[in-house]
Amino acid sequence: MASAHECSVVTGLCRIAKLGRQPKITVPVERYFLIASTFCFLVAVVHTVIELRTGVFRPGRFNFFAIGLGFIFQTAFLWIRGQELGRCPITNLFEVFVFLAWSVALVYMLVGSAYRLSLMGVFTAPLVLLLQGFALIAPIDTKHPVSVQANSWLEFHASMSLVAYGVFALACIAGVMYLLQERQLKTHQLHSIFYHLPPLTSLFAAITRLLWWGFALYTVGIVSGFFTGHPLPRIQIMAAIALWLLYAAILQARHLKWLGPKRVAALCIIGFSAALALLWGITFTAELHHVP
Repeated sequence: MASAHECSVVTGLCRIAKLGRQPKITVPVERYFLIASTFCFLVAVVHTVIELRTGVFRPGRFNFFAIGLGFIFQTAFLWIRGQELGRCPITNLFEVFVFLAWSVALVYMLVGSAYRLSLMGVFTAPLVLLLQGFALIAPIDTKHPVSVQANSWLEFHASMSLVAYGVFALACIAGVMYLLQERQLKTHQLHSIFYHLPPLTSLFAAITRLLWWGFALYTVGIVSGFFTGHPLPRIQIMAAIALWLLYAAILQARHLKWLGPKRVAALCIIGFSAALALLWGITFTAELHHVP
């Protein structure tokens, strides 16, 4: 007969063996692409901070290439996640934030070179870093059970709305640049970054174009939501229309010259802040009872 001590030793060894057989926590492959993308944007931000601390800011191609590489990693993440889901990768809040960050980077890559190589990259990188950093840190990557087939109209509606958000984000950034330059001119305190800002007239023209593009894309996104074949939640419809009316009012006031460029720039910042506050209303396309 085995002694009590021997039995306890055997029991302990069995428990250790069971612990050794427990599955290890693995990080999905696509998440490494998102981490690499976030690191690229972090490098762009750190590079800018170092140059600003030296007192001489020289916007060059480094930030542009860092953001471009981060955009490539973003695209790889979304493509792999989309292949796994079998639908557009905006099925939870985590993916929505990443898709929004990708939209901001996409619009930045598409704007004219005069803006890409100016301070616009300085403001774009921190915004994308903030969005992706929050997505990676916050426990919001909750997988939703997919019990229905992908709805192409619903995915088009949600993705188009998020791309419009990206355009509004660049309009917000251009608005910040406008107010920064306008204040430096007003106070006669010109820093080195001032000489790398586009002229106020060019910045305001960029703000106007971005507002029109964002408004057009957002209009398409809202209209396409009515072709999903499913009823839309009333509160989300009201929130989307309220944001649409806000940007419509800004454009109308701009067209009729009721507002000066400074106030239009400030309203761009307010408008995008309101858009971010409404992210809770974005439709998670894996659940048709939740519609953006």
